[in-house]
Amino acid sequence: MVATFTPPRPLQNPHVQTILASLAPRKVAATIRASKLRKDSKEYILNCGNGIRLLGAISRNKKNSKGLVTLIHGWEGSIDSAYLLSAAGVLYEQGFNVFRLNLRDHGKSHHLNKALFNSTRLDEVVQAVAEIQRLFPHDHHFLTGFSLGGNFALRVGLRAASAALHLTKIATVSPLIDPVAATINLEEKHPVYHRYFVRKWKQSLRIKIQLYPDIDDQQTLLRLHSLTQMHDYFVPRHTDHPTTHAYLSAYKLSRQQLASLEIPTHIICSTDDPITAMPGGDLSTLSPIVDIEQVNFGGHCGFLQDFRLTSWADQRLVEIFQAATI
Repeated sequence: MVATFTPPRPLQNPHVQTILASLAPRKVAATIRASKLRKDSKEYILNCGNGIRLLGAISRNKKNSKGLVTLIHGWEGSIDSAYLLSAAGVLYEQGFNVFRLNLRDHGKSHHLNKALFNSTRLDEVVQAVAEIQRLFPHDHHFLTGFSLGGNFALRVGLRAASAALHLTKIATVSPLIDPVAATINLEEKHPVYHRYFVRKWKQSLRIKIQLYPDIDDQQTLLRLHSLTQMHDYFVPRHTDHPTTHAYLSAYKLSRQQLASLEIPTHIICSTDDPITAMPGGDLSTLSPIVDIEQVNFGGHCGFLQDFRLTSWADQRLVEIFQAATI
C-alpha cells in the first residue's frame, strides 16, 4: 500500500523521530494524553500455563462498542513506554477497550517468573492472548505490537488457528522482521542505538539476578559490551538454541510466513527506519489479506506528526481497527 505521511521538516530526520519517540518530553505528553486510560486501568496477572505468569493492565471504556485491542511493547519497553501509552490512549479515547501486555521480565514483572525472558518464548504470549480473550470476551479482538512486540503479534497470528484465538485484525508498527540483520545493523552502523539496547538489557538482567541470585553471574554480564558478546554468553545458557545465529534466526519472519497469515493483517513501517527493515519484494503479491503501509518518514516507532509529539500511526491504528468492524 502506498501511503503519505509528511511531518514538518524538523521532524523528517529518522533519528529525530526514533529518539523523540521515547524521550522524556514524549513520555510526559503521552502520559498526560493517556490520563483517562491510566485512571481506568486495572492490573491483571495472567496465568499462561506451566506456572508462567505475565503482567498486564486492562482499561475498559464505558462507551465501548468497538472491541478490545491488546498491545505489546518492544524489547526492553513496557506497558508504560511512551509509544505504547500514546497509541493506547488514542484507541481508548476512540471507544476501544485496551489491554496492555508486558512481556516476561519487562516493566515491573521480573519477579513473576524465575527463568529469563528470551524472544523465542512465544507459547506464553499465545497463552496470554488466549487468557485475555477468556477473561474479557468481545465480539472483536484486535492485536497490535511495536518493534519486537510487532514480531510477537505476527507470530501469534501465525499460531491463531491452532490456539483457537479469535482475532479480527492484527496491526503492527515498525515490526522486527529479521533479528539477524537488525543486530548486525545496530552494531555496525548505529553505535548510539546499540549502546542503548546493551544498557537497557543489562539493567533488566541486573534486576533479575538480584531477585534470583543463582540464575547467573552478574559480574560476567557487566564485562560484556556488545549485543553479540551478550548473546554469545546468554543464548547457550538461557535458551534452547546452541548459537546466537540459531537463536536470532528462530524468530525471524520470512516473506513466506507473512504471506501465510490467515488473520487480516496491516503492517505500518517506514523506509527510513534505522533499526528494523521489511523483507524485500512486494508482499501484496503473496497475500490479499496482508497490507504493507510503508511511508518515507517515521523512523522507528516514531511517526511524530507535529510538535505536540502526537503520532500519525496512532490514528492509523484507530482507522484500521474501525474499518475491520464494519
